[in-house]
Amino acid sequence: MGWLWQAIVLFTVTNIDDLIVLALFFARARAVGVGGRAVVLGQYAGFLVIVAGCLVGAAGAGALPSRVIRLLGVIPILLGLWVGWREWRGDEDSPAPAVSSWWAVAGVTVANSGDNIGVYVPAFAGRSVAVLAGFTLVFLVLVGVWCLIGRVLTGHPAVTSAVHRWGDVLTPLALIGIGCAILTGLFGG
Repeated sequence: MGWLWQAIVLFTVTNIDDLIVLALFFARARAVGVGGRAVVLGQYAGFLVIVAGCLVGAAGAGALPSRVIRLLGVIPILLGLWVGWREWRGDEDSPAPAVSSWWAVAGVTVANSGDNIGVYVPAFAGRSVAVLAGFTLVFLVLVGVWCLIGRVLTGHPAVTSAVHRWGDVLTPLALIGIGCAILTGLFGG
């Protein structure tokens, strides 16, 4: 059962930064009046891609070089530019894509996975199928916990009000900042 604590610690250490990103997505969803379903779905989809990639990497395909992982930073940069462009144009026909599109949340989740990949691949290497299944199950349960915490962090009316007032500027800037941090290796890689 030692693997259980390892899984919990690995997830927690490598996903602290995701709490900030999730809080941003949930706050923006509340501010524009859409539910958080797309955020949850996107977080799960992105995390499944990460785990699948790490399982393949651990099975012998090898980890991606950090310079390749860093290139994933382009995803949140492009998303931030798109959101900023839509806000600047006044395109209010639909909520910002960073809120309403599960694939946008999934893309940011995968792009922000450098530390996950760098830690999970060696941690998974040499483990039995049963232990890897246990790690995966624990990680998926903890994704739900992270989504709940991210949602709770944004439940205060002052936070929602601030995001409603400043979210049009903060969301694109935060996404571009996350992308730049990934590209430079500040987040993982």
